[in-house]
Amino acid sequence: MVKIDAKLIQELRNRTGLGMMDCKKALETTNGDIDKAVDELRKKGANVAAKRSDKETQEGLVYAYIHPGDQVGVMLELNCETDFVARNEAVKQFAKDVAMHIAAMKPRYLSLEDVDQAFLEHEKEIAHAQMANSGKPANMLAQIIDAKVKKTCSELCLLSQPFVKSDKQTVQEILQDLIAKTGENIKIKRFARYEIGA
Repeated sequence: MVKIDAKLIQELRNRTGLGMMDCKKALETTNGDIDKAVDELRKKGANVAAKRSDKETQEGLVYAYIHPGDQVGVMLELNCETDFVARNEAVKQFAKDVAMHIAAMKPRYLSLEDVDQAFLEHEKEIAHAQMANSGKPANMLAQIIDAKVKKTCSELCLLSQPFVKSDKQTVQEILQDLIAKTGENIKIKRFARYEIGA
């Protein structure tokens, strides 16, 4: 087993915000490769999130954000299992970052499950009109239209958008990392975005 340097552990902690022992184990598993260790910790975070997904989230916080210039504002509700975690600095920072993301990226829905059926039908009509003269076989055309509609919807859904501060991860993946860090189920319950003149 490779001896892991304390500076490397600290660097991984700074990058992920996770505990020293978790970082040390990840580095040992990946023979000191910090990038692979980050991936290992992200996979672990997804597993923790999956295990905790059925836990009740009765506590939480409401975060309000006003973008500089006072033209855009966001209200965000985060739910978690305990008020202790709701007061955690990492959770508060996440709420702030997500509110800023909402201000910048203008999501219309929280997740794909929340997309309005009328909107879906409208997008299918547009995609169908775009592909009408493509000459593709009917069965292939249906798959292409479904893929186009799903892509459009995912761009409008907060959880599937690339995170504005780290576009290599989606908002959902950033949330899973936070769940791994806190050890509690955390959910974005709802949000509202206000813009002058919109």
